[in-house]
This record gives sequence, structure tokens and C-alpha cells, in this order.
Amino acid sequence: MDRTANGLLNGFIGVVIFSGSLPATRVAVADFDPVFLTVARAAIAGLLGLALLLALREKRPARADLLPLAVVALCVVVGFPLLTALALKHVTSAHSIVFIGLLPLATAIFGVLRGGERPQPAFWFFAILGSLCVVGFAWTQGLSASPLGDLLMLAAVIVCGLGYAEGARLSRHLGGWQVISWALVLSLPIMAGPSLATLPGSFAQAGGPAWLGLAYVSLFSMLIGFVFWYRGLAQGGIAAVGQLQLLQPFFGLALAGLLLGETVGWQMIATSAAVVLCVAGARRYAR
Repeated sequence: MDRTANGLLNGFIGVVIFSGSLPATRVAVADFDPVFLTVARAAIAGLLGLALLLALREKRPARADLLPLAVVALCVVVGFPLLTALALKHVTSAHSIVFIGLLPLATAIFGVLRGGERPQPAFWFFAILGSLCVVGFAWTQGLSASPLGDLLMLAAVIVCGLGYAEGARLSRHLGGWQVISWALVLSLPIMAGPSLATLPGSFAQAGGPAWLGLAYVSLFSMLIGFVFWYRGLAQGGIAAVGQLQLLQPFFGLALAGLLLGETVGWQMIATSAAVVLCVAGARRYAR
């Protein structure tokens, strides 16, 4: 399997893992405060990342990599989880998919600005068309709007796109799991204190689903998913592999249907097919 195919495979695995993030967050914030959820998931993943780096005796990153790693930490460890957790207090997980559909475009734009990539003009046609398919599908589902929730989700998409592109650029020489592990470790001193400060006085109100949601976003959303995702972006290209995120809303909707009882109909299948064609077209003209 060549490098590009490996990149697509790793990126796809990452997308599947990330698809469970919003439903899991939605379940977790039902019993946990959004701020506690954000800092706790980062602290737990940071401890796991530190253990991984120590166990494998990974060398420290160069001084020039510290600022980009801090950007990754600020965007994907702190920014996106906090903004989405706050947003999901005002909007449903299905409504948030309207904005997640814009994430591939944001990633591609930052791939140009930070990753030095230069997709062909046809790439942007397919990328925009794919995003419109996702946004249009979500909008036709009769979703209620919340101005505050929408602004929070829009901010989340912007910071996440930057964090993805910056992490992919670093992964080219540091490695995918190293980038997210070091980013988590850098954020650990900041997250450990607030985790203890926002610790609920009692966990009696937290049910099993909320604990499972916390476990998922800590282990899979914050660590394991990024191992595959950053490796995929570095191998296959930020713009090309980033378009796989167009599939994430449909995986997320399927999970939302299974876990949260939200309706999944034939429209999702039809739109998914259109999105797959857009992803294929975008990949062809990504370089």
C-alpha cells in the first residue's frame, strides 16, 4: 500500500473514531459541567500521553516545535472540546453537524496557509459542494437554532481546522502519536488544576452513560483518534485527507440514532453517497 493510500486509511479510521465525539459529549454534559468535562478529558488523556512517551522513551521535541505544539494544544486539546461542550448546552448533536460539515473546508484553508499545500481549483469546487451537501442535509432536518450555540460551533470549527493543519505539519517529522501526546503533555499542567477545582462535590448524579461519554472523549477523542488522524494528514496531504471529514457527520448521525434515539432516514444514505463522490473528486484534484 502506497503512502497516499495509507494516509486515506489512517484518516478514515480517525474520522470513524471522531464521529462518536459529539454524541458522547452530548451524553456526558447531561450530568457533567462542560468546563469540568473539557479539563478532565484533557487531563486524563494528558496522563495517558505522558505514560506513552515515557514508556517508549521518546526524545523531547526541538525548541522550534514548542510553539506549534502549543497551538495544537490550544486548538484541539482546549479550544474545540470546550467550545463544543458549551455549544451542546444550547443545540442538539444533530444541529452541530451543520457546522461540522464546514470543518473540511477550514482544514483545507489552513492546510494552504500553514501546510504549504496548493490544491487545484477543481478541488475547491468539490470541497465546497461536499460541504454544502452536509450543511444542506442537516438544515432540512428542521433543526432549531440558537444564536449563541451557533457562534460557539463556528468558533470551534475555526480553531479545530487550525489545530488539524498545524498538527499535520508537525507530524511530518515528529510522528502522529508524538504530536498529540506532546500537545497533551504541554496542556497537562494547565488542565490538572482546573480539573480538581471543578471536580463535582458528588458524583452521585452522574449516571453510567455520562461516565462512558467521559471515558470515550478522554481516550478515543483526545488521544487514539488523533494518532490515526495526524498520521493520515501527514501521509496523504492535509487538503485531500481532510475531506474525509465530510463523512464524519453521517457516522455521527448513525451513532446519534443508535445512542440518542435521533431519526436516521433514507435522506442520510442518499446524501452520504453524494458526499462520497465529492470526496473522491476533491482527492483527485488535491495536488
